[in-house]
Amino acid sequence: MDAAALADRLARVTEQLDVLRRDHAAIIAASAASNADDEHDPEGATIAWEREQVAALVARLESERDELTEAAARIATGAYGTCERCGRAIPRERLAVRPAARTCVDCG
Repeated sequence: MDAAALADRLARVTEQLDVLRRDHAAIIAASAASNADDEHDPEGATIAWEREQVAALVARLESERDELTEAAARIATGAYGTCERCGRAIPRERLAVRPAARTCVDCG
């Protein structure tokens, strides 16, 4: 993956993260404004469950954003695409699937 494609993917992840953070804040605000006992509501998912699901997605995207940021730094230093353990080139196919990969398949 080249620097432009990596920057594009990082921008998309950052945008998704912003949307999810707003959704999470809205769920928290909605639950704070309500005195409903959704923990015992037989009609479906609870607000707490939704809040935790969105929080988990936020955490996953934050991790992906951090990994992509580190990959961008490796591009800048010329280390991108080189396995951190054995020093061999990481195949393009692996980088296409996992652009933040730091190791080759054998070392991963």
